[in-house]
Amino acid sequence: MGEPLNNEVLNRELNIVFRYLVKKGVPHLDAQDAVQETAFKYLKYADSIRSSKVRSWLIRVALNYYYDQCRKNKKYILNLEEEMVGNQIEELPELIILAKESAEEFSRLLTSLKPLYSELLLLKYESDLSYGEISQLLGISTSSVKSNLFRARKSLLKCIEEAHDER
Repeated sequence: MGEPLNNEVLNRELNIVFRYLVKKGVPHLDAQDAVQETAFKYLKYADSIRSSKVRSWLIRVALNYYYDQCRKNKKYILNLEEEMVGNQIEELPELIILAKESAEEFSRLLTSLKPLYSELLLLKYESDLSYGEISQLLGISTSSVKSNLFRARKSLLKCIEEAHDER
C-alpha cells in the first residue's frame, strides 16, 4: 500500500510516539518497550500501512502494546509527576525548576479533565496530529473530535482559572 519510511523519518516518528506516551503518563521504560515493539511491528508490516497514516498507526500500536502489557502485569501506572524537563546544562537551575513546576501543574490540570479530553489535547497539541488522524486513531468522527477538542480547551481554561483563583 505505502512505501516504507526511511530510517531517519521512522526515528523521528518513533520519537514523537515516545514523547506522546511519556506525556500520557507511561513510565519511561514502558514507553521505550512499547516504541521498540512498535518499530518491530512497523518493519514487519510496513508494506501494508498507508504512508499518510503512519503516525496514527504507530501511536495506536504503541498504546495497544502498553495496555496489553498492563493487563498482563495487572498494573496501571500513570506517572505524570516525572515530566521530562529539558536537559540543557546551560540553563539556570531556577529556570529548570520553574519549567518542572509548570509541567507538573499542567499535568495535574490534564489529569483533572475527562480522560477523552486530556487524550485529545495531547494528540492534537503534543503529537501535532490532524483532526482526521485523531478521528481515525480514536474511532470517532471528525466533527466529534472538533467539538470535543473545543470542550476540552474550554474545560482546561476553566481549570486554569480556578487554579489561579485559589492562589
